[in-house]
Amino acid sequence: MSTSRNGILAGGNWIVDAVKIVDTWPQQDALANILSTTRGTGGSPFNVLVDLAIFGAPFPLEAVGLIGEDENGRWIAERCTELGIDVRALLSTDAAPTSYTDVVTVQATGRRTFFHARGANALLEPSHFDFSQTNARLFHLGYLLLLDKLDGPSSTHGTIGAEVLAAAQAAGLKTSIDVVSEDSDRFAKVVLPALPHVDLCVMNEFEAERVTGVRVRTGDVLDREALRRAMAKLLEAGVRESVVVHFPEGGAALGHDGVLHDHGSVRLPDGYIKGAAGAGDAFTAGVLLGWHEKQTMADALRYGVCAAAANLSDETCTGGLRPLPDCLAIGERFGFRG
Repeated sequence: MSTSRNGILAGGNWIVDAVKIVDTWPQQDALANILSTTRGTGGSPFNVLVDLAIFGAPFPLEAVGLIGEDENGRWIAERCTELGIDVRALLSTDAAPTSYTDVVTVQATGRRTFFHARGANALLEPSHFDFSQTNARLFHLGYLLLLDKLDGPSSTHGTIGAEVLAAAQAAGLKTSIDVVSEDSDRFAKVVLPALPHVDLCVMNEFEAERVTGVRVRTGDVLDREALRRAMAKLLEAGVRESVVVHFPEGGAALGHDGVLHDHGSVRLPDGYIKGAAGAGDAFTAGVLLGWHEKQTMADALRYGVCAAAANLSDETCTGGLRPLPDCLAIGERFGFRG
């Protein structure tokens, strides 16, 4: 492969979302009304690559992962191909169906809950990754904690996922990760071994808190000093370049130079938000676009918060995205939180 690397290769969870808008979140054994159902993209690599394609990213986009030999798997491959995403490394299996998620979103609040069928993603293993066949500059892997084999133990690297990230770096790629917000005590066990093999670590404040043990939010109050301590702990755990954390109030980045970059989220008007699913992946896509194009971290965070704002206008994970100038115009129109 060429020594001049270009583009983003994204792998991990390939998911089809069935997004259901409901009128209320019921108590157990009670009823809520489904107001609409929409099929959408799901999973970190699918969402991030689709977002980058819609942004108009001026570099190659490549997919790697495992889907089932079924209608959902064909839809994933077709959607990627329509957007110019290279799917040669997006493999299929007859051993499990394509992974899917029922995303239940409350209409009035945009709050969502996920019911997930792990499917083919649970079978993803190191043999499915051949980094000698890509000229990408960055390999993005997500979501840790939702990839059964990759989250498993490794005698040499702590986890199999850490092995895959190390192999990507050995092949000359930079690496980034994202994490799923599951309610468990597995965060440190699964995420920490990966960090020495990660250049850009992207997660939300809940995930940063679970990985580090530093409490960064109490109710609706974000403790920004605690957030900085959590980010510093992630750097100390091995992240090579930067830790980026997103939260409803905005996003922040901390590198080994000790400089904290902070950018407020867009002040969206009442009634704008249709759903929050995919907002974190949209933020990640914006940041990765800025990183790849060697923008300042301040600009990368602006890309991220504006992409997230665009995403919030639709109930699916990528339906609200638009070309990057149009995303940035949303921030200019409504302004940012201080």
